[in-house]
Amino acid sequence: MFLKYFYDKSLAHASYMVGCQRSGEAIVIDPSRSVDQYLEAATAEGLRIVGAAETHIHADFVSGSRELADRVGAKLYLSDEGPADWKYLFADKHDSQLVKHGTVIRVGQVKLEVLHTPGHTPEHISYLLTDQGGGANMPMGIFTGDFVFVGSIGRPDLLETAAGVVGSAETGARQLYHSMRKFRELSDHLQVWPAHGAGSACGKGLGAIPSSTVGYEKLFNPALQFHDEQKFVDYILVDQPETPFYFTVMKRVNKVGPELVRNLPPVKDPAPDLLPTITRKGMTIDVTPSSEFSVAHVPGTINVPLNMLVQWAGFLVNYDQPLHLIARPSDLPEILQRLQSIGIDNVCGSFDASAVSAAGLRTESYRSLPPKQLRNSIERGEVKLLDVRAETEFHEGHIAGAEHHFLGKLLREMETIDRSRPVVAQCQAGGRSGIATSILQRAGFDVTNMLGGFQAWVEARLPVTREHSTSP
Repeated sequence: MFLKYFYDKSLAHASYMVGCQRSGEAIVIDPSRSVDQYLEAATAEGLRIVGAAETHIHADFVSGSRELADRVGAKLYLSDEGPADWKYLFADKHDSQLVKHGTVIRVGQVKLEVLHTPGHTPEHISYLLTDQGGGANMPMGIFTGDFVFVGSIGRPDLLETAAGVVGSAETGARQLYHSMRKFRELSDHLQVWPAHGAGSACGKGLGAIPSSTVGYEKLFNPALQFHDEQKFVDYILVDQPETPFYFTVMKRVNKVGPELVRNLPPVKDPAPDLLPTITRKGMTIDVTPSSEFSVAHVPGTINVPLNMLVQWAGFLVNYDQPLHLIARPSDLPEILQRLQSIGIDNVCGSFDASAVSAAGLRTESYRSLPPKQLRNSIERGEVKLLDVRAETEFHEGHIAGAEHHFLGKLLREMETIDRSRPVVAQCQAGGRSGIATSILQRAGFDVTNMLGGFQAWVEARLPVTREHSTSP
């Protein structure tokens, strides 16, 4: 048997390829839209990909199952569990099999048994892996998708917070509790291969280790320590990460079937002189590092540095309107791949960053000052301090007088922010506040970015307000 782990750090997404070296066949579990990595790995091992299996309808990235079906004719294995509203609508367009609890999938001498593990979503399934060519005819591990992570479990509130299904959060939490009881019945030696790691918004407190075992999770996973259903429900429904707005789009896209990458329109290379007009009419994202953007940028553009693009573009971009970029042409393929991984297929044009600079269009800048230079004006109320971190971070400790506006919601909350005073944007270390500063400046605010953020404020031994955690 061959098993390979793939990890997309920007999405904290893990996928897996399992192959039978005797038959030369392989299957990919929860593939991303960037399928070349699987095809290259299969070729290197002398395997051909014959299947793609989904654990559930994903909310945080575009699935690559349909892409694999189109590229190499992979058979799709899709959940047929859960209510009618959460069925895959593109199954009949490809060679596919709808699977339920107990269904067995065979790829050569590799056996995958389907377990229905609802809670994160109603249709969620896991795959119990047995290598029947390895001598021992018993399971060796389980692909848990977004059910059990290392040190955590999948959040049950996404159907409510992302898809608007009122009341589904508590229902999902109770389903998740009973799924966990089934998990405890599994053998301790089984390896656990989840679909996400630390940094994913699909759960709280995910570990950074790529895999675990059932026995270890039984002992140390906080969510698996509850033996009272109501106490578990109370625990799992608080302190979850903010739900990115694009999760709603992803649920729909992965349900109806994502567009094939080969069918996406090409991205144009417009002349720099068109940039001011385009920026006034819609959103233009400049992926320049914030240290450069702060010194000189095009008025009206939003700065989301390349290394933060996937994490924040889904909060900020309107999927139904044209999007333009300012980037180096050499970076464009990577940028498009990252945006397409979360379904942002509406990039109409990309302006060459060097040409934009040469045309003299970077005529605006913003101030960046350290905490000690901002302290007096903040404490005297001469400026409004906006803390753009997550709510949990804010409650753990913040600067007195700070007004909390999570970065992901900033565009939507713009009208609620007081414009009578200059504004200071602050996050944990300065990265998110750089994005926020560009958004606020675009909206006409007199804004300063706090260098080093809350971390620098604390290191300067300046006063901090702390609140009790909302955890039970």
